[in-house]
Amino acid sequence: MTILALEFSSPQRSVAVARAGQVPGEVIETGAGPPPNRGAGASFRGTSTTGAFNLIEAALREGKLEREQIETLAVGLGPGSYTGVRVALAMAQGWQLACGIKLSGVSSMDLLAAQAQVERIFGRVNVVVDAQRTEFYLATYEISARGWNVIEPLRIVTAEEIRSRAVAREIITGPEVTRWFSDGRTIFPRAATLARLAVQQDRSVGGEALEPIYLRATNFVKAPPRRSAAP
Repeated sequence: MTILALEFSSPQRSVAVARAGQVPGEVIETGAGPPPNRGAGASFRGTSTTGAFNLIEAALREGKLEREQIETLAVGLGPGSYTGVRVALAMAQGWQLACGIKLSGVSSMDLLAAQAQVERIFGRVNVVVDAQRTEFYLATYEISARGWNVIEPLRIVTAEEIRSRAVAREIITGPEVTRWFSDGRTIFPRAATLARLAVQQDRSVGGEALEPIYLRATNFVKAPPRRSAAP
């Protein structure tokens, strides 16, 4: 199986290609400094202006693959950046319509747990992502060298709850987490890890079934009808 993985849910966007379980190419774009533990085969793009298509083309070049060779496209579903997740989903759905490839979606919280395992963050680990409105997405995992399991499912909590866990010396980790919790450990979801998870899970879906993870209902205010100026 040849996979293209898109992870746009955090400030550090990444794209990777994987073939037969190996990741021959990964390209990362970040405004938050060089990614930790990039490993062999990863390159770094330090500009925040690189377009998503440019990231894909760069990953394909590094993996020595053509677009036509991609069999599955994996996407990080969030929660996280609303715009980033929507862009990745739109690209995946359009690609499937055009080429009939398989699609796979993975929770970005699960992806962060898997990335914590890669970075050897073991024990009871609280994965935290900014949910705006002074709230946070939180899921808690038990992580070891052998694997990881959810012990508290994803939900939205207050900053006070995260802070109380930090005071209790629990591990707090996630993208940009040290902005709010100084004792946290910053990790980002990585497309290379996403590609490996997609191979392990092998759960293909149709484009219409690929939905972002928000937890909150989408709210908007409809603009009032235009009024004509008085004569």
